[in-house]
Amino acid sequence: MQVIATAGHVDHGKSTLIRALTGIEPDRLAEEKRRGLTIDLGFAWTVLPSGQEVSFVDVPGHERFLGNMLTGLGPAPLVCFVVAADEGWQAQSSDHRDAVAALGIDQGLLVVTRADLAPDRVPEVIAQARAELAGTGLAHVPALAVSAVTGEGMDALRAHLDDLVAAARRPDAAERVRLWVDRSFTVAGAGTVVTGTLGAGTLHREDRLVLSGTHGGGERGGDGTEVQVRGLQSRGGQLPALGPVSRAAVNLRGVEAEQIGRGDALLTPGAWHLTAQIDVRRTTGADLADAPNELIAHVGTAAVTARVRPFGAHHARLTLERPLPLAVGDALVLRGSGSHGVRTGVRALDVDPPSLVRRGDGRRRQSVLEAMPEGGDLAGEVARRGTVPEQVLRRYGIAVPHQLPDGVERHGDQLVDVAALAAWREELTALVGRVQRADPLSAGVPRKAAADALALPAPELLDGVVAAAGLALVDGRVRDPAAAAGLGAAEAGVAQLEKALTEAPFRAPEAEDLTALGLGARELAAAAAQGRLLRLPDEVVLLPTAPALAMRQLARLAQPFTTSGARQALGTTRRVAIPLLEHLDARGWTRRVDARHRQVVR
Repeated sequence: MQVIATAGHVDHGKSTLIRALTGIEPDRLAEEKRRGLTIDLGFAWTVLPSGQEVSFVDVPGHERFLGNMLTGLGPAPLVCFVVAADEGWQAQSSDHRDAVAALGIDQGLLVVTRADLAPDRVPEVIAQARAELAGTGLAHVPALAVSAVTGEGMDALRAHLDDLVAAARRPDAAERVRLWVDRSFTVAGAGTVVTGTLGAGTLHREDRLVLSGTHGGGERGGDGTEVQVRGLQSRGGQLPALGPVSRAAVNLRGVEAEQIGRGDALLTPGAWHLTAQIDVRRTTGADLADAPNELIAHVGTAAVTARVRPFGAHHARLTLERPLPLAVGDALVLRGSGSHGVRTGVRALDVDPPSLVRRGDGRRRQSVLEAMPEGGDLAGEVARRGTVPEQVLRRYGIAVPHQLPDGVERHGDQLVDVAALAAWREELTALVGRVQRADPLSAGVPRKAAADALALPAPELLDGVVAAAGLALVDGRVRDPAAAAGLGAAEAGVAQLEKALTEAPFRAPEAEDLTALGLGARELAAAAAQGRLLRLPDEVVLLPTAPALAMRQLARLAQPFTTSGARQALGTTRRVAIPLLEHLDARGWTRRVDARHRQVVR
């Protein structure tokens, strides 16, 4: 499947050529038929000699309908550029050439029509057209002469169209969908139907899509409206699914025909970034340095007013009158609101650019844009933010390779700038050090407090920063294990307790003993956090080695054993034995047999 748009001066035979190729009248409007002048887009299709089906979008050639022409040409990947043999290159030929160049279209044919009226001029007209197309993507496309009236050259044209379609780039059928709408209408018994050129991705019946646009009103129109595909049609037939590149007629649920129209888009949910501000690079046409404050920006089938902030001759920031689903690499055509011609062609470099508020920001931004690669700067995007979810970059249209560029690391679904990670690591290390020096009994910095102090763009990055800093997360707090050498004023009491428990491992101190040692709940918690003591329920305090020592004794008992037998074997009291046994149960080292007995798990 492929879609080919026409281009060329008014009355050079574009519609006649499509009619002869397909047998379908592309002029749909009564006024078009009355005046013999294409005003709006026309659509037709045919089967080529190879059996390949191809659709055509016929565009108006008159200068007053340049906007409509751009609507048809914008989403089409192939173009059939038409010049009449008897008239040669004309004014709107240049306008359409400039549009093709601005859109970056580089696949197509050059067709000289009305060859029967001026056969001797055909070589001259082809040479003239090639000279005019020099420097565009169509400079070296095949050229041929035809007469739709006599049929001369039509078989050759069909053969060339077959070759063109066969050689055309194949878009990804698994890509996200962005269907720019060029028509919307109501069909009795079916409801709302929209049409457009599906350039990538696949539509299925019952798919849920998101409508981006301004035609809708109230709760069911505008950006974010969810709609569902009720049916699909292409080239006159109903289909369960439709892939690229195709002319698509989509029957929708969830929106009325008056709530969707030309310039709106149907999108894969969650896959596109809607933006009203983009930074662009000039590709064709007039410099941007002296651009007017406002221009009309054409992209897809949309035409919106754009405020222009130039960054030199080749770069600018466009602020659009409404958000559009745009991606890095999208081609836009800029023209004056009162102009019948194309002023400048640009490509989107950044669809989520930074704010410019400080003196000199514009000059600095110009330097960044001048160095930015065409496909977007993954490392630069990550460095600017410190971290960014991988899916966000994909929504921007920036490819994320498996092998990341230098300076970028993957942490879960986040792409992190190595320099930012190093700065966060140093800042966290300093924070934890300050807290632990100020209060040796501190259990560390609470997780949320640490993330807030670093102003992490994504709090889940804290784990990576902690690991990079060689710190530890214990019970939801960040601390430095290497700084756990002492407990300040409590050190002497803990050391004395450790000595006593080493001599009698299961003779836990009583409350008054702990008080005498100057060890309250806070001191004990700090010692436990450092791995110096083991705290069991009911303020039973032992050494961390006590469970293993207990297991040696319990393994010697006849199995199963009673709590009393365990107490006697350990030489301790019931106050100590019960929480210790429950601790061993929790570890899975012992298990209850019945209400009175336990046994060692071997």
